[in-house]
Amino acid sequence: MTPRTRLLHRLQGYATAALILGIAGLLATLSIRHDRVWDWTAAQRHTLSVASLKVIEKLNRPVTVTAYVREDQALRDRITYLVDRYRRAGADIRIEFVNPDTAPDRVRDAGIRLDGELVVGYDGRDRHVEVHTEQALTNALATLARDTGRWAVFARGHGERSPEGQANHDLGAFAGHLGRRGITVQPLELAQTGAIADNTSVLVIASPLVDWLPAEVRAVQDHVRKGGNLLLLIEPGNVRGLGPLLDELGIAVTTGTVVDPTTQRLGIEHPAMALVLRYPPQPATQGFDLLTVFPFAAALKATPPEGWAAASLLQTADAAWSETAALEGNVAYDEGADFAGPLDIGIAMTRVLGADQGGREQRVIVIGDGDFLANSYLGNSGNLDLGLRLLTWLGGDDELIDIPARTAPDATLELSRAAQLLIGFGFLFGLPLLLAATGGTIWYRRRQR
Repeated sequence: MTPRTRLLHRLQGYATAALILGIAGLLATLSIRHDRVWDWTAAQRHTLSVASLKVIEKLNRPVTVTAYVREDQALRDRITYLVDRYRRAGADIRIEFVNPDTAPDRVRDAGIRLDGELVVGYDGRDRHVEVHTEQALTNALATLARDTGRWAVFARGHGERSPEGQANHDLGAFAGHLGRRGITVQPLELAQTGAIADNTSVLVIASPLVDWLPAEVRAVQDHVRKGGNLLLLIEPGNVRGLGPLLDELGIAVTTGTVVDPTTQRLGIEHPAMALVLRYPPQPATQGFDLLTVFPFAAALKATPPEGWAAASLLQTADAAWSETAALEGNVAYDEGADFAGPLDIGIAMTRVLGADQGGREQRVIVIGDGDFLANSYLGNSGNLDLGLRLLTWLGGDDELIDIPARTAPDATLELSRAAQLLIGFGFLFGLPLLLAATGGTIWYRRRQR
């Protein structure tokens, strides 16, 4: 080594350091001026779903998100991260954080109930979002992007399950979830009105207890003939005067009550609790794989009339059957008297309307049970999710049916006891010894020069 070579090495070191600092500064500048994200996760859980991207394409005006959050930086960061995913996809979203403790008037005027609740505003309308998920935010945006609202009209006057009631057999809890999805729930007494409004998105007839009058049935038939969508929930034993409507749709109700012995594996003792574990291919249940429970259900058979298409929507296990005798004592399948499974307890019907009716697809769902949406059973497994899917599909909001939750398939690493010990001792003793041996070898070689 000469003084000249030492100088050259020193200058080379300075140049290398300057180059590294220059590259780091350039990367820092680019990261500030340009926002670019790559999602390398296995399930693409940090990327918006196709359904969300379609909703964003419909937004032609700015969106405001007002987050009512206390001074909780972790929660604020989570909300910001969620909104930023929509911004990166092209949505014009502006976010504002409001501390409820310092702005009680705004909290009261906005009707805020939870810390972290979001108010999403668009074109003079707003929706509340209580959970910070892609599905919840996309549902709110899709609801706001619609030009017109959705009306779910619940018939009453015959002992139907009430969307306003809080009794165990009523549908008050389910109606509340519909409201949060932007679907307006409206009761209807056909005996007074005599007709069904044209802006009805879905007519719901939920398990009547007394017979309908012939004139009321004709009003429902006219609604269906004109292209109206219908959700009909019936119970075993009696269709309560709705026979002409079912005949016109080609739906027959099998005698008896569905009995499912597979429920005993889950600790359910009553035989009339039917489980649905599989869902035939159908747009309303595509991608849906949650267990649903149907108490005291009736089996259905479909022979669709000309112009209609019918498909199985809910199907029991193979071991189920329709019990025609009383559900007392030792309930068992009686060949020749009972109907063997698998049984259809839900039928979806569609037909394409003519050009004079917009050429859209008309949709009707008939289910042989109304208890699964009742307040007492709504929280069982996937009953609520299924009910929301069915009403969403009937209302024509196909983009809201399935916005998948992104999960990480590789979030858990399971190691054997031997592997844990090997890794532990390796980092505790092996790695330090390896580094010491490497350093000693380099030192020894330099000493030999």
